[in-house]
Amino acid sequence: MDSIQPEVIHQSLLKGIQYLHQHQLPNGEFCLYIGQEDNLKHTIPYSNIFSTSLISYSLLKLSHLTEVQEVLERSAAFLQYQAMRGGVWNNFTSWSPLFKVCPADIDNTACASKVLQVLKKDYPDNRDLMYNNLSYKGLFYTWYTLRPNTVWRKDYWLLILREFKNPLKSLFFWSKFECNRNDIDGVVNANALFYLGLNERTDPIVNYIIDIIIQNKEEDCDLWYRNAFTIYYFFSRNYANGITRLEAARQLMIDRIFNKANEDGSFGTGILDTALGVISLINLNCKSSLLTKAIHYITDNQTAYGNWIRWAVYYGGPKKLSCFGSEELTTGFCLEALSLYKSTLNNENI
Repeated sequence: MDSIQPEVIHQSLLKGIQYLHQHQLPNGEFCLYIGQEDNLKHTIPYSNIFSTSLISYSLLKLSHLTEVQEVLERSAAFLQYQAMRGGVWNNFTSWSPLFKVCPADIDNTACASKVLQVLKKDYPDNRDLMYNNLSYKGLFYTWYTLRPNTVWRKDYWLLILREFKNPLKSLFFWSKFECNRNDIDGVVNANALFYLGLNERTDPIVNYIIDIIIQNKEEDCDLWYRNAFTIYYFFSRNYANGITRLEAARQLMIDRIFNKANEDGSFGTGILDTALGVISLINLNCKSSLLTKAIHYITDNQTAYGNWIRWAVYYGGPKKLSCFGSEELTTGFCLEALSLYKSTLNNENI
């Protein structure tokens, strides 16, 4: 396939950025929907933290643009406002009914913190509080919640003892949703590693990630992420961040993405998988003509409004009883893919 013209990418980026700029809520939050199918045709809005963190991260390489700067400023203020005791984050916004019963978690904490860290915005130093949530295996528990431990930190106990404010609703939470207090999840740990960096305490996560890929367990390594392309996206960010020991899993991830390539240039089941696949391949330092075909597919499938269609990014457990996504979230990933690809053309400014 012929190479794609930089001007095509340029215009696609501008249209997508304008869409997100216009569709960000006044408080800085981005919309997310909950449904029961991957295509999210029948949904209701779902106020949460995670979509804003992910979209903001996807836009960071475009932060030299005025509209992106405005989006990121609003997002940062939103994330700062939603921070809980000790600089941790919940999945739900503070005005959501489930905020009072859902524990704070490592995943939202790592992703929100990474955005604020890169933007050099103030937030509480939460590293020690995160390390307090390590299991005896050296991996992070997903949830800040009651379990046997020897932690002696006031903020930690005040954070997890909030369950006693709504004990019956808390029990309902653990019984209704497909999770438990001792969950250890693959992407959650990968995101903690991405935020905290490689050090003595996070070192066990590297072998954990490698083992998941070698054993071909990427679609069953995390309760919330059930799509292999999402796993590759989050894992590959750590390789791009300089964790070269992940070389042991690099080619396996590349090969599995290539195995899901379609004749029309897409990967997997459509636009979301294609964007995640492109980002992962570039993060893994892979050069291939399939990238050009995939970029053609992304630009060709952008709507007249500047967005890309909604598709489920994560789920409410392995049974996929709940699916979460939005046009805004898909658009964020597509913009990240386009901006990374444009960088490989040695033309950083759009």
